[in-house]
Amino acid sequence: MSVFTITDYGAIADGATLSTRAIQAAIDAASDAGGGRVYVPAGTYLTGAILMRSHIELHLSPGAILTFSTNPEHYPVVSSRWEGVLRQVHASCIFGLNLENIAVTGRGILNGNGQPWWDKHRDPSSELEYPRPKLISFDGCKRVALRDLKLVDSPSWTVNPIRCSDVTIDHLTIHNPADSPNTDGINPESCREVRISNCHIDVGDDCIAIKAGTEDTEERVPCENITITNCTMVHGHGGIVLGSEMSGSIRNVTISNCVFQHTDRGIRLKSRRGRGGIVEDIRISNIVMEDVICPFILKLYYFCGPRGKDKYVWDKNPYPVTEETPCFRRIHFSNITARNVHAAAGFLYGLAEQYISEITFDHIDISMAEHAVPGIPAMMAGIGEMNNRGFYLGNVRHIRFHHVTIENHEGPAFYVENGEQVVVEHCESRNTKQAERLLEQVDIPPSVQNSAGTAGGEGKV
Repeated sequence: MSVFTITDYGAIADGATLSTRAIQAAIDAASDAGGGRVYVPAGTYLTGAILMRSHIELHLSPGAILTFSTNPEHYPVVSSRWEGVLRQVHASCIFGLNLENIAVTGRGILNGNGQPWWDKHRDPSSELEYPRPKLISFDGCKRVALRDLKLVDSPSWTVNPIRCSDVTIDHLTIHNPADSPNTDGINPESCREVRISNCHIDVGDDCIAIKAGTEDTEERVPCENITITNCTMVHGHGGIVLGSEMSGSIRNVTISNCVFQHTDRGIRLKSRRGRGGIVEDIRISNIVMEDVICPFILKLYYFCGPRGKDKYVWDKNPYPVTEETPCFRRIHFSNITARNVHAAAGFLYGLAEQYISEITFDHIDISMAEHAVPGIPAMMAGIGEMNNRGFYLGNVRHIRFHHVTIENHEGPAFYVENGEQVVVEHCESRNTKQAERLLEQVDIPPSVQNSAGTAGGEGKV
C-alpha cells in the first residue's frame, strides 16, 4: 500500500496552524496515484473540513489528533441531508459524496470542538446560516469503514452515513457531553448492509438512531439489513432509536449483546401521521439496561419536529389509512433485563387507524426503581409524568408477553387500552406495593374476554 504522510505536504503538528490544505493535498496525491493510505503521525493538527476521495484510507496513528476549526468559513457549503431532508449544509468535518472504498481508521482522536457550535445553536441571536457540521458523514458511498477511533465533542451528529451501502463501524469510542444538543452517536440513514459493533457511545442525544428520511424527503430510500452488537451506551435520550425519520421504511435489523446505562429511554421506536413508511422485522436480544425512564417505547403519535403540533398528528380519532400512515409490525424482544426503571416498564401506542401489531416480549425481567423519579415515558400529547407503572398499551394487536417479570410496580402490570389479541403467558408481578390484577383492560369490545387474573397466570385479551 502506498503511504502519503500529511507532514510531507506541509501539515504542522502545533495545534494552531491551519493544516487543511496540506491534509487535502495528501489525499489528492493518494487519489491521483490510484489510492492509498493518508497517514497522520502523532501530534495535534488544526484543520477545517476534510473532503475524502475514493480508494483512500485516512489513518491516525496513536497520539495523533485532528482538531477541527470552529470557524464556519472553513466548512464549505454542500448539498446533503439534514434531519432527513436534502438541503444546503456545512460540510462535515470529514465528508465524502458518491465515493467508493473509503476508510477512516487508527488509534487517534477526532476532536470536533463542539462547544462554540452548541452555543450558537442555543443562542437565537447568533443563528448559523447553514446547519452545523457533523463530525463524519459520507453520502451516497459504497464500502465504507470506520475503525478504532476516538471521537469527541462533535458539533452535531457524530457519525452519519447517508444512502451508503456496505458500511462497517467497529470499535469506536464516542464521547459528547450529556447536555450537548443533537450530538447523536451513530445514525445510519437510508443505508444498506450496515454493521455496527464493539462501540462505546456516551452522548447528548440518541446513542444510535436508524433513520430513513421524512415526508419532505423526495427520494424514499429504506434503511435495511442493519446489525448492531457488543456496544455500550451511556446517557443520551435513547440507547437505540428507530425513527422518527422513517418515511423510506426501516427493515431487517438485529440488535444484540448491548448494555445501556442512564439512557433516558432504552429501545425507542417513534413516528407519526404524515411520515408513512414501515418499521418491520426487527429482532432485539440479550440487552441489559440500568437506570432508564422506560426500557421499551413504540409509538406513532410523536410530535417533535415540523408540523408536529398539528391536529392531524395528535388527534386520537381514526383517519383514513394512506401512504402517509406509518406502520410498526413484526418486532421481537427477548432475553432483556432492565433495572432501576423509573416511569414505566414499557409504552406501546399505535394510531387509532393503524394499530401496532405482531410484537413479542420473551423472557424479559424488569425491576422498577425503589425511589423512582416521575417521568414521561413517551413524548406524545395527553401523556403526563408517571412512575413505577407496568406496560402501558394503546391501539395494539397481536401482542404476546411470555415469561415477563415486573417487580415493584404500581397498578396493573399490563394496562391495555384498545387492544386485540393481547396474550399474557407465564408472567409474574413481584413485590408490588399493593395487591393488583396482572392485567387491566379498557375500551375493549364486550365480545373479548380477559382470562388473565393473577400474578403468574396466563390469559388473552
